[in-house]
Amino acid sequence: MAITEERLRQTFSEGGAQEIYQEVKSGGDFQGFARQYAFSRDYRVARSALWGLTKAGRQELTQLQGMLNDLIDLAMKVENSSVRRLSLNLIERLEMREADLRTDFLDFCLEHMASAQELPGIQTVSMKLAFRMCRFYPELMEELMRTLEVMEAEYYKPAVKMLRSKILSGKFN
Repeated sequence: MAITEERLRQTFSEGGAQEIYQEVKSGGDFQGFARQYAFSRDYRVARSALWGLTKAGRQELTQLQGMLNDLIDLAMKVENSSVRRLSLNLIERLEMREADLRTDFLDFCLEHMASAQELPGIQTVSMKLAFRMCRFYPELMEELMRTLEVMEAEYYKPAVKMLRSKILSGKFN
């Protein structure tokens, strides 16, 4: 069955996301698929496309490396929390070099990791991404540590608390 916007609108299960991934894999054009569907204004289409892409292996995801800034823009601008979480998960799996550091994205990650109103999945991946960006600069790492220290743990879910604790104790890489 061909991948279409209509089909992506109807993908609501893990099995459906796996099917999408397998079809994209057989076609071998992860970047073309992402450009066609992941940035759709229809959040159901974008969500299903991104969900399928999260099933890709590290080698397959290298095809998306050139889209890093596009994915960052998507994560920062999209209103839908599922699309935001999935795009952040893809970004987290891509290589991030010192030259890729964007202060607007770092600020976004710092804000969303500390927001008690944010979903835990978005908080944790934002925290991981902030850590990865800050590791290039000691002064940014100090800012991250100060932010983590002032986060009042009782307002956060266990996954967020655990990741926060690992970073503060130096046990997160």
